[in-house]
Amino acid sequence: MSDRLLRVGLLGFGYAGATFHAPLLVATPGVKLMAVASSRPELVRSALSEVRVFPSPEELLTGSDVDLVVIATPNDSHFPLARAALLAGKHVVVDKPFTVRADEAGQLAAQAEQAGLLLSVFHNRRWDADFLTVQKLLAEGALGRVTHFESHFDRYRPQVRERWRESAQAGAGLWYDLGPHLLDQALRLFGAPLAMMLERAALRDGAQADDWFHAQLRYADKRVILHASALVADAGPRFAIHGTGGSFTKYGLDPQEDALKAGGRPGQAEWGRDATPGRLLLAGSEPVEYPGETGDYTCYYAGVRDAILDGAANPVAAREAWQVMVLLELGLESAAQQSWKTVMQPLA
Repeated sequence: MSDRLLRVGLLGFGYAGATFHAPLLVATPGVKLMAVASSRPELVRSALSEVRVFPSPEELLTGSDVDLVVIATPNDSHFPLARAALLAGKHVVVDKPFTVRADEAGQLAAQAEQAGLLLSVFHNRRWDADFLTVQKLLAEGALGRVTHFESHFDRYRPQVRERWRESAQAGAGLWYDLGPHLLDQALRLFGAPLAMMLERAALRDGAQADDWFHAQLRYADKRVILHASALVADAGPRFAIHGTGGSFTKYGLDPQEDALKAGGRPGQAEWGRDATPGRLLLAGSEPVEYPGETGDYTCYYAGVRDAILDGAANPVAAREAWQVMVLLELGLESAAQQSWKTVMQPLA
């Protein structure tokens, strides 16, 4: 790690900015959160007394001397703000989803490459404890050839809240909120599918955007199901994986989001430890507990720091996040036409 500090400006101090980005930036060694752009300066100052507060993203871009700009604003603003930050000569991190449209993501990736700037997307759930456990298990090969992979992200939030994530605007809804996480994880494990089908629905009383989705991804030798709902009081497995050599199931969500919401911070005792082990059943054996890995979202910003200051690899490359956008958009086409959609190969 370089002895230099990575100076950061944060655009937006809503849920994503205040709950995820600000605490993780503060907790990452070698990173200094210098400035925040927010329409609620008193909220920022109560949480971060030493940062400079700007009333708008534009004023932060022109009035602060930062190396990296983190964009944690509503989804439909990601593209114009990222474009402006790159034009200002800043490295950029964008909260997921990367943009609202895949062509916007492609434009930003090309702009960053031409400018020689880092552009990364906050797919933090690559560092979930349970996903790291699944990666380890599959790398070990104990399940043999995986034939069925099911990933659920279910919650019980029956009341529709007045916020942009649950509005009718572009980029709102559960498919754009949780879909990027599940798609990114599937791409990391298995690469691009051959085809996909999506069904989505607005099932809660008063819902303006989808709060339920069920995506099927077709691979040559396996089937992958990605599912999320806001109306599941008694959640089933987070992961269910079946292969020629056995099965694995895992209940419960990674604990880091709830810990951050409750005021916990990375570095505290037991941070990122998943207390619920998975269940591994291999052919001809009795089921056993499979202990989980430890999650740590600060690995993302440590990777961004090292990429900018030391030339290390981008922890989530813009082209990888563009792949997620292509599948998000293809899913919308599938849902609208109620049909399978072929994924153009190669998706790179």
